[in-house]
Amino acid sequence: MTVTHKLLALFRVDKEMHGLQARLHAAEAFLASQTKQLAELGAQSESYQAQIRQLTASESNAEGESKRLEVHIDELREKMNNAATNKEYKALLSEVNNLKGQRDEHDAEAMGFLEKIEELKAKHAELATQLEEREKVRSVAEAERQQRSDEIADKLAELRTKREGLVSDVPRDALRIYEELLESRGEDAMAPLEIIDRKRHEYICGSSMMAVPVEIAASLIQGKLTISPNDGCILYLTEEVEEELAGAFKSKK
Repeated sequence: MTVTHKLLALFRVDKEMHGLQARLHAAEAFLASQTKQLAELGAQSESYQAQIRQLTASESNAEGESKRLEVHIDELREKMNNAATNKEYKALLSEVNNLKGQRDEHDAEAMGFLEKIEELKAKHAELATQLEEREKVRSVAEAERQQRSDEIADKLAELRTKREGLVSDVPRDALRIYEELLESRGEDAMAPLEIIDRKRHEYICGSSMMAVPVEIAASLIQGKLTISPNDGCILYLTEEVEEELAGAFKSKK
């Protein structure tokens, strides 16, 4: 078995493993997306709760100040009833009117806080519904991810064992080239040589779909590790093409 045949066997195992893992990765990505959205909604919920607490404290302060002023106003009114002179009465009345203005401002402020609190509570209630719905979706996504993981676990273990055996039989230099290409090009690390016109010796790289010289075909039929001059992938021959080329080069000799 040539080094290219060994690499092709390894490549097919890697592609199968990638296909299995791709389904798992898709499920994991969906779960991660749902978890992220759930966290964002949770953060928004906490923000609403913090704002509600702050506004509630501010409303309580404004209401407390209004009540304090109301008590003071009542005290001044009592003094007005017992005023000894008209001048004293007017001074007390002026102070009462001034305090009533301040009280009204605090009442208006408290009312504004209450309106904002009700608005935020409504938003928080709506968000709570979204959180509940998103949690259900996330639970489904988690179950699907676990299901995908369970479905492929045995097959992946089998393929990893098979891969270890194949790797041990590939020359170190060829394996290094292959693994570098696999990391950078993924499923385009290897590609078949395709025949356009055998009589005219027209061939193309199955990855770039560009023409390659006849020397590339000759190199492959000789079992040499052959790199595409177009995009750098490792070229290989399918059984059908290898058989056809073998006959062509044999007759040429």
